[in-house]
Amino acid sequence: MSSSEEIVVRDVTNAGLVVSDRIGRDIAAQLDLEEALEASRYASHPYSTHPREWPPLIEVVDTWELPPVLVERYNAAGGEGTALCGIFPEIRRAWASVDNSLFLWRFDKWDGQCPEYGGEEQVICAVGLAKSKPGVFVEAIQHLLVLATPVELILVGVCCSGRADGADPYAEVTLQPLPEYRIPTDGVTMTCITCTQKGHIFMAGRDGHIYEMHYTTSSGWHKHCRKICLTSGLSNIISRWVVPNVFKFGTVDPIVEMVIDNERNILYTRTEEMKLQVFVLGPTGDGPLKKVAEERNLISQKDGKSTGSRATNRSSKLSIVSISPLSMVESKWLHLVAVLSDGRRMYLSTAPSANSGFNGNYLQPSCLKAVTTRPSPPLGVSSGLAFGAMSLPGRSQNEDLTMKVEAAYYSAGTLILSDSSPTISSSLIIVTKDSTTQSSMTGSLGMSSRSSRALRESISSIPIEGRMLFVADVLPLPDKESTMEQSLYSELAFCGFEFSGESFEKTSVKLWVRGDLPTQHLFPRRRIVVFSTMGMMELVFNRPVDILRRLLESNSPRALLEDFFNRFGAGEAAAMCLMLAAKMAHTENLISNFVAEKAAEAFEDPRLVGMPQLDGSTTLSNARTTTSGFSMGQVVQEAEPVFSGAHEGLCLCTARLLFPLWELPVVATKGGLDSPDAKSESGIVVCRLSVGAMHVLENKIRSLERFLRSRRNQRRGLYGCVAGLGDLTGGSILYGTSSDNMVRNVFGSYYRNVESSEGGTSNKRQRPPYTPAELAAMEVRGMECIRQLLLRSGEALFLLQLASQHHLTRLVQGFDANLKQLLLQLTFHHLVCSEEGDHLATRLISALMEYYTGPDGRGTVDDISGRLREGCPSYYKESDYKFYLAVECLEKAAITHDNDEKENLAREAFNLLSKVPESADLRTVCKRFEDLRFYEAVVRLPLQKAQAIDPAGDALNEQIEIGIRQQALVQREQCYVIIYSALRSLKGEEPSQREFGSIVRSASSSQSNLDKASRKKYISQIVQLGVQSTDRAFHEYLYRTMIDLGLENELLEYGGPDLVPFLQKAGREPIQEAGAVSGVASAASPTGQTGGTVKSDQAKYLGLLARYYVLKRQHVLAAHVLLRLAERRSGDFQDTPTLEQRRQYLSNAVLQAKNASNNNNSAFDSGLLDLLEGKLAVLQFQMKIKDELEAMALRLEEPSTSNEPFPDRTLITDTNLASTLKEKAKEISLDLKSITQLYNDFAVPFELWEICLEMLYFANYNGDADSTIIKETWARLVDQALSKGGIAEACNVLKRVGSHVYPVDGSLLPLDTLCLHLEKAALERLVSGVESVGDEDIARALLAACKGSPEPVLNTYEQLLSNGAILPSPNLRLRLLRSVLVVLSEWAMSFFAQRIGTSASGASLILGGTFSSDQTTIINQGFRDKITSAANRYMTEVRRLALPQNQTEAVYRGFRELEESLISPYSFDRF
Repeated sequence: MSSSEEIVVRDVTNAGLVVSDRIGRDIAAQLDLEEALEASRYASHPYSTHPREWPPLIEVVDTWELPPVLVERYNAAGGEGTALCGIFPEIRRAWASVDNSLFLWRFDKWDGQCPEYGGEEQVICAVGLAKSKPGVFVEAIQHLLVLATPVELILVGVCCSGRADGADPYAEVTLQPLPEYRIPTDGVTMTCITCTQKGHIFMAGRDGHIYEMHYTTSSGWHKHCRKICLTSGLSNIISRWVVPNVFKFGTVDPIVEMVIDNERNILYTRTEEMKLQVFVLGPTGDGPLKKVAEERNLISQKDGKSTGSRATNRSSKLSIVSISPLSMVESKWLHLVAVLSDGRRMYLSTAPSANSGFNGNYLQPSCLKAVTTRPSPPLGVSSGLAFGAMSLPGRSQNEDLTMKVEAAYYSAGTLILSDSSPTISSSLIIVTKDSTTQSSMTGSLGMSSRSSRALRESISSIPIEGRMLFVADVLPLPDKESTMEQSLYSELAFCGFEFSGESFEKTSVKLWVRGDLPTQHLFPRRRIVVFSTMGMMELVFNRPVDILRRLLESNSPRALLEDFFNRFGAGEAAAMCLMLAAKMAHTENLISNFVAEKAAEAFEDPRLVGMPQLDGSTTLSNARTTTSGFSMGQVVQEAEPVFSGAHEGLCLCTARLLFPLWELPVVATKGGLDSPDAKSESGIVVCRLSVGAMHVLENKIRSLERFLRSRRNQRRGLYGCVAGLGDLTGGSILYGTSSDNMVRNVFGSYYRNVESSEGGTSNKRQRPPYTPAELAAMEVRGMECIRQLLLRSGEALFLLQLASQHHLTRLVQGFDANLKQLLLQLTFHHLVCSEEGDHLATRLISALMEYYTGPDGRGTVDDISGRLREGCPSYYKESDYKFYLAVECLEKAAITHDNDEKENLAREAFNLLSKVPESADLRTVCKRFEDLRFYEAVVRLPLQKAQAIDPAGDALNEQIEIGIRQQALVQREQCYVIIYSALRSLKGEEPSQREFGSIVRSASSSQSNLDKASRKKYISQIVQLGVQSTDRAFHEYLYRTMIDLGLENELLEYGGPDLVPFLQKAGREPIQEAGAVSGVASAASPTGQTGGTVKSDQAKYLGLLARYYVLKRQHVLAAHVLLRLAERRSGDFQDTPTLEQRRQYLSNAVLQAKNASNNNNSAFDSGLLDLLEGKLAVLQFQMKIKDELEAMALRLEEPSTSNEPFPDRTLITDTNLASTLKEKAKEISLDLKSITQLYNDFAVPFELWEICLEMLYFANYNGDADSTIIKETWARLVDQALSKGGIAEACNVLKRVGSHVYPVDGSLLPLDTLCLHLEKAALERLVSGVESVGDEDIARALLAACKGSPEPVLNTYEQLLSNGAILPSPNLRLRLLRSVLVVLSEWAMSFFAQRIGTSASGASLILGGTFSSDQTTIINQGFRDKITSAANRYMTEVRRLALPQNQTEAVYRGFRELEESLISPYSFDRF
């Protein structure tokens, strides 16, 4: 397709809005008959006549005399026999009976055949034709002839057969006697017979009752046929059997006419006394007959409801001539029309009010009332129309001008009257809807005046010989084209066209109610056959397009053509010109080239169709004008462009072509069309329209499009006017895209914004909003958009035909449920104008191509591509052709066993797809490449498509709006997900719908058979190909994908140079080498908090960044990242790392810092290691506090065994405290705390004195000179230990804590305070008997706290003993002396052990033995003197105590023995 013929989707979409609007206005213009009649009550001229100068509206196309055999038989009876006649349109036969003989002959053409059925002895008194019920008779018998004689009811089979070519299915009719289907009448003479479309046979008896004739296939003693009276009870039936009719003296009002409303399932009857009855057959037409209404005085009711203003002189005796049901297409509220003997029509309803009528839902009739009456047509109709008293030939002026109707026929808005008034020549009065009045309603935007809504009818008079007996519509022959055209309207229930399963022939009759204008492009001329006493006459109704064709053929004066345009309106007349010029109107004879050219000239003649102008201009009378004038005190709005009648006609013609399918789904499920919620799984998916119907419509659409294209190419009409304007509208007027300003004005009532820089300038000199050239260009642009819509619609119909020919159900069987449901909901409008429709069409084409190229394909790509490229190039482009060629190569590669050939075919497919990456269905294609192990295509094709759909790089452009950028990124990621799927498949993971919006797809068996080495090889190949790409957006996507799939090792190994920036960006805080140390320094706030909130997914990227730095031996940067991970915060508690995880981060950070220091890194700062080690120590305090708080809470929650007087109160208190402890434990777990926070907010409030002392030691606390804080803390710790476990627990705490703090700073271990506090407590407990305390416990605990150093302990005791004020009690001083004895003994023992290289216990063993002289020389003389002096001094102190000797003797003896053992080298046995 050339570039000039390419379809612009935006133009098609805008044109679709115009078509939808026009269709809506056409539907709104189809008034209900009740509304039109109501408006007619105020109209002075409800009737009009056809112009004399125009070709006739109604013509007699043929006449036939009655069959000679019939005339001969009638004459033989001397005119005295019983003769009946009628027409059976269903079988194209007229019939007449003479006595006991029945004759049938063709009424639409004389074929010389008139078969006679004369097998009965009795006179035939009623005849009817019924549709045969299925399954009762052989298939050839489709209809039944129902004959009624005074004594019998007979069924005769009717077999219709066509000619060999199948053009006329009713060429021959044969009657098949059915001897078993005869029943007696039981003395009831039938007056008329009528049948429903479901085969029910109803008969009216002269006794005033209604009977139904049942027939079945029953055998045995059951009868095949029986008669049932439906309108009387059992008593009346017995009286008829017992009492002969001759003895019945009651007045009988026999039924003379019965009619069936097959849509509403209502039976109407008329009696001789003008009584109308209403019977219902149930909602489906199969229910029992039930009488719901009966009216005897309808003629008197109508007098006050006559429409129109003309008075008529009526005879004293009025009667109802005929009754006819009104179809639901004609009226929802009016159900029946009765024609009176004076020519008036009375419209009746079976619903009590208009709101309770048949508005789509079945509502059972409840009454029968006259709604309105239409005045009779005026007499004397010839070339003109006159009202009132007229001087007619053969009548005096005083003679009664009232019409005397003896026969009438009403069908689909057409009324035929046979007037028996005494005139010179007999004639038929034919009343039809006046089509010229419809143009004003459809051409305007909803005129609401009563005159525009009033029903106007045209009157014609046709002379006739004899008396009219019967009239019937000539149903169109079910030939291929007409049947296909009528089937287009079979699903239009949304606008009131409900046909209850009737045949297409009867459907077309009802559609004539819409008038000729909307349907004349599809339906043939209407034909009616009149059966008179002198023969038969066929009338044809010329449509407006037929009249125009005659005018053009006869080369009529221009005045007639102008009159035609004026009467119908420029738009309607232009639409008819298009039908003739494009040769798309339905005609019996081909439209000649002469007529087509004349019609084209008229369509392009500005004197007929006008020129585009501004609303408010009065230069053309046939264009819409504004009704508002200029007011000095009002704001003047800018004039709106109004296009010519040519544009209006094109819109009308297009809308009416597409109307039958525009808003209907294109497909349905077979057998589920009536179900509003039918799913695709419930049946077979088929096209809603038949292939033939779509083909007929496609031909008409393409014919119209070709005509428009030829006008454009030949520069005809406005095309020639704007051809030289160049680039006026921002693009080529004829071929290119238009500017937004033009589109707004072409497809909507938008005003052009005119900027005026002269605020005080008078409006008189302003430039018009549009020049004539601009208006012409806008109209041409609009027509071009409509032409593209027609072209697109024709292609859509072609595609649907092709899909239907290849069995649509088979094509869509691979669709998922959602896609199949979208297809079922797809309307033709959306198929043509929307992206969704284009997508579904692409899927259909894909399924069609798979039918040809699959493993069991039926051909090659070229076999079907030629048809697609020619029939629907906008749906199947050149790029699609290359795509499917590539698919064909992939199919061949999949079945070949030669690896070289497989690779060559895959390479060829890749090269083809590389040329059209934007049109490729990558999900399916790349999966095929995966199966072939051709991962180069799997990576490069999605990247090429991403570049094709975003060539400007909007996804990476931060200067544009974020919405546009995000949309571009989403489109790119839809391509990237293909590569993600390949990686996931190689990884061996099951797909997930939530990941990147991917489609669920199980890993193929070929992937699962790969070994681990092959998987790693292909994964590395994909990653390396991806890293080679310059698409930064894809790099980020690839990195995220690999992280999500657990391919971190491959990522760190093959990642590109942008991996570090990506990880830094993902972590939200880029880290640089130069600023790393300074960043840490600034992060060390007094509270110990650094950085912001870091989520778990960001932490994942930071962890990978740390691993990357470690891998690259960048230890300092790794330490910084690990520090940030350790300090990260999170808004969600579930996302918060545990303290143990933070400890691991900090431990690894310390390790990296040490590695950096060991590697002599010039950028390393020793402060980093100190900082990290300090944070790690503080974190360990934090973990201890958390464990202590949780342990305390757990102890409080344990069942209490105390015997307190108020256990409930204690329980409540413990519960509250436990809850507080848990909250604090949770709080301390959220993030890293500073040592100050830990001390003040957690350790001190919850009396964790041991941890407090450890933190004070760690912080080198020297806040007060006398160490008051430390002493108080030690005192609280000792008191806490005493309360928990007595002296033993206190000693253990002293040993454990003191040993940590002693070597650093003695001030942190106040030995004097601790010693005095413990000794006093020990004495008190010993005296009170609370606890048994040993003499050595406290002294040994002090020694352990000082890590075995006796001198600080001894000095402490000496200081306490030297101060009498501190130790006023002799017992306390004695206890301290015992402890001193222990210290001195331990000192001597530890010194000796140190000298001989053993432990104190080992020394005691040695000292327990015999010393040699060499051993004694080891002991230092100074050591001996010091201990000896102290022991001597303390012996004296013991003697000074004011205590009994028995209490002090043991202590005294201990000091003395120690002294002696030190003086004598052989006296160590005591130790």
